[in-house]
Amino acid sequence: MKLSDKTLTLLKNFSSINQSILFKEGNSLRTISVMKNILAEAKIQEEIPKDFGIYDLNQFLNGLALHQNAELDFDNDSYAVIREGKMRSKYFFADPSVIVTPPEKSIALPSEDVCFELSTQQLDKLLKAASVYQLPDLSAVGEAGVVKLVVRDKKNDTSNDFSIVVGETNDEFVFNFKVENIKIIPGKYEVVVSKKLLSRFTSTDYDLTYYIALEPDSTFG
Repeated sequence: MKLSDKTLTLLKNFSSINQSILFKEGNSLRTISVMKNILAEAKIQEEIPKDFGIYDLNQFLNGLALHQNAELDFDNDSYAVIREGKMRSKYFFADPSVIVTPPEKSIALPSEDVCFELSTQQLDKLLKAASVYQLPDLSAVGEAGVVKLVVRDKKNDTSNDFSIVVGETNDEFVFNFKVENIKIIPGKYEVVVSKKLLSRFTSTDYDLTYYIALEPDSTFG
């Protein structure tokens, strides 16, 4: 089996959410952060032949990168063979019990209170501004008829901030995220936020969805 560039990009992103992953037979990939506040799920074009755990996903991907065109062989129950030409690597699976895994059941938002689209450029600018100004918080704010995304330090009234208007609304709200939890692949997203402190980011470039928890001080109405 070979992994496509798109699947490798997804796995690299998933490794930033949780260093370990449990692959399940089929064409779905799912991961959850150790704190259980970020869950990601995607469909891939490859069919995974069996369940197996990888403890250090980044290391596994770096091992694949030693090859130009790696083939994965899953004939053995305890390890995968990565092969290309005359080269072989044996990569041992991890015990699933040491991996924090998502719940079996799919997640559904408890309510859909605010929706907006987020473009690649907007997302890039917000994350860049958060880095430039060293800002820990990203807030979706509804006021004066618009939805704006603001990166700021919500504990500091005199902190620098950066904002982009992303939609319109009749509601008033402040939905707070930690910037460090926005571990999503660059691209365009349809975002839905529930006042029950959960959000869904659906990619328009991949068959990919993230569920990201809001901070408890978020307010609606």
